[in-house]
Amino acid sequence: MATKKIPFASSTLENIDTAFLRYINETLDIHTTTNQGFIKVPVIWSSAERTFQSKRDSRVRDQEGSLVLPLITIERTAVTKDVKRKGTVQAALMPVDDEKGGVIQVARRIKQDKTANFANADAKRTRGQLNFPRPNKKIVYETISMPLPVYVVLNYEITLRTEYQQQMNDMSTPFIARPGGVNYFIVENDIHRYEAFIKESYSQSNNVRSYTNEERKFETKINVEVLGYILGEGDNDNQPFLSIRENAVDIKIPRERIITRDEIEEANRDNAFFAGLSGILEDE
Repeated sequence: MATKKIPFASSTLENIDTAFLRYINETLDIHTTTNQGFIKVPVIWSSAERTFQSKRDSRVRDQEGSLVLPLITIERTAVTKDVKRKGTVQAALMPVDDEKGGVIQVARRIKQDKTANFANADAKRTRGQLNFPRPNKKIVYETISMPLPVYVVLNYEITLRTEYQQQMNDMSTPFIARPGGVNYFIVENDIHRYEAFIKESYSQSNNVRSYTNEERKFETKINVEVLGYILGEGDNDNQPFLSIRENAVDIKIPRERIITRDEIEEANRDNAFFAGLSGILEDE
């Protein structure tokens, strides 16, 4: 029987952010018409690191440092640990108090080599030969366990910025039409999948009515709630993400030997015997 490979990967806040960014940038893959033709709209992450990068990205800023529109920005606005969301495990289980940790058993397999060693040893002792066919009750299992998932709710704000109304229509339509009749979609990264829900209201603003020298712009904000989960403490975790243990199949207690210094009657000295000893006697 072939061994089934089970992939494992930690789930962190960064992993959820990456899944959400990839959905907007790659899955939706939003394009619109500009003076350079029908082009892909740049998507940037609104953080200190991304802001620094955008200053050096010619797709986002021009030679004068002004933002080049159209543009999509993403910002994580809040993280909530919701204790009501516990998935299939409702109890607050604590990890094993050792260097390995682990809470939930996710896989188990038989250690063929160690199980065979026990079977051969028993066959040799009872039947006098190795590999003698007989039932083997000493089976060694290798068990893999992982941390308990902690469920969190992440809120994201997507901002669409354009110079023209038609560009805004092109960019906002995929958010409305792609989920179909619901405001729900799935974001993925590595082997993890997270549920996302788009808020019903899309707030819009523009400066069309403002007859000033300010550049014309249209702006739409879309709020999304993502249900995610955290596995482990990331780089600050003192225990491994996966813990591997083997069960005990045989427990042996060594024979206790007792040495006493009691006087032995003279009549029994020749036949003296202590448990575990061959007549250790003291010379008088």
